[in-house]
Amino acid sequence: MTLTGRNNLAADAPPLTNVSKNDPDFFTVTTFLPHFRLLSPELRPDFGLLIMRAWVAVGVYSLTAGFSPAADLPERDLLDLPAQATHATFPEPNLSEVLLGQKLFYDPILSGNQTIACATCHHPSLGTSDGMSLSIGDGGIGLGPDRTLRPGETVAARIPRNAPALWNLGADSFEVMFHDGRLARDASAPYGFTMPEGRDLPGPVDSLLAAQALLPVLSADEMAGHPDENPVADAVAADDPAKAWGQLAGRINGNTEYRIRFNAVNGEEKVKITDIANALAAFIAYEFRAINSPFDRYLAGDDTAMSPAAQQGMALFYGKAGCAGCHAGLLQSDQQFHAIGMPQIGPGKGGEIAYADTGRHLVTGETVDFYRFRTPSLRNVALTAPYGHAGAYPDLVSVILHHMAPVDSLMTYDRSRARLHPLPLNDFAALDDEVELFDIAAGIELATIDLQEAEIRQILTFLNALTDANAAKGRLGVPDSVPSGLPVER
Repeated sequence: MTLTGRNNLAADAPPLTNVSKNDPDFFTVTTFLPHFRLLSPELRPDFGLLIMRAWVAVGVYSLTAGFSPAADLPERDLLDLPAQATHATFPEPNLSEVLLGQKLFYDPILSGNQTIACATCHHPSLGTSDGMSLSIGDGGIGLGPDRTLRPGETVAARIPRNAPALWNLGADSFEVMFHDGRLARDASAPYGFTMPEGRDLPGPVDSLLAAQALLPVLSADEMAGHPDENPVADAVAADDPAKAWGQLAGRINGNTEYRIRFNAVNGEEKVKITDIANALAAFIAYEFRAINSPFDRYLAGDDTAMSPAAQQGMALFYGKAGCAGCHAGLLQSDQQFHAIGMPQIGPGKGGEIAYADTGRHLVTGETVDFYRFRTPSLRNVALTAPYGHAGAYPDLVSVILHHMAPVDSLMTYDRSRARLHPLPLNDFAALDDEVELFDIAAGIELATIDLQEAEIRQILTFLNALTDANAAKGRLGVPDSVPSGLPVER
């Protein structure tokens, strides 16, 4: 039997050679295995395990070893390649605002306890993420793998989702933010953006990215801190985001250098939290712009920009392997939400099961959105491990293998692959819950696909050809100091 579609079993189904989200076998509305927790909450785990053992047996992929002879280079006209991303893809920068945003991005002044900056979890030395599956937010010190708890600090949980990379998030074409899309463009919403519940925009902002910049400062575990630690945290705990934002803006207004810099951008006005968000977004859009990778140069007409192996990988990506079914468009994301069965680790996002993370469903409440997460953009993807909404996989090979046989990959996940700081926490509660694990598997919308080892290597070569080496080095870089005088993590 061949596993096709969304867990549909078809005894006579031919092998899928070109998977596209437009194909009827790619996304379907029926499932072989029901959502156990939704339909059978009383189901005994031992009975479910018997079903799963029989079900998983049909989901095993085959990986043909050996190296195939090099094929002819693909003809670009035969592939549905995206348009070239250019500087016109982004808003025109105000350089004074960009330089102001750089200072704010690296300054801990925007955190409740003034110990953590935006850059702590989105550092350029770590691909604009932090190199970990799940981060230590407030209460920690240091960057990435070297981050530890401050003396005397404890944390109840890790940050529940992987810190997403920032590459190209300032592009005008982005429509949604966050793994679950809880922030989105919406012409009918106040100021043009749909915000998370209880986090209404306090005023107009310049961009979707600016609206996003308003939110991490309100997270107790990320930047705000916890009740009785500081006034910002107390305001967040009281569910008063306007007060918390006002206190942060008050800090900036009370800093002479920041006032001079904001006056140069906005005139002699009192600094508002939306001004701070606009400056942060201006910097991110300028600094973390990746549009000069070998692939970008190939799209611009340079047939020699990518190696033959990378070009063959490109042909697989936009052809047989079906990657472009979701990783489509200008920046290789359809900006939609798909359930691909990435392993769930960490504290989860709450809901019916505290340690679960049902993704887009938490935003829409729709059953069809269970375990769906946003398709990430892929520029500089080789620099941004780990991968997945919870950072379950430490390398791109593992991600490709998961896409080839997601059910088997989920059910046989090696927990040692997670990159986690050593803390006395239960990070694998969702994987230990057989019913939850079965629900994740039941939601998978990917068809299995066979690729030879040589083809996997070619796809990996292409993914590495999405790296903009100059952007990775940084344009402005990390400042030597920030106006608050607080330490800058390098």
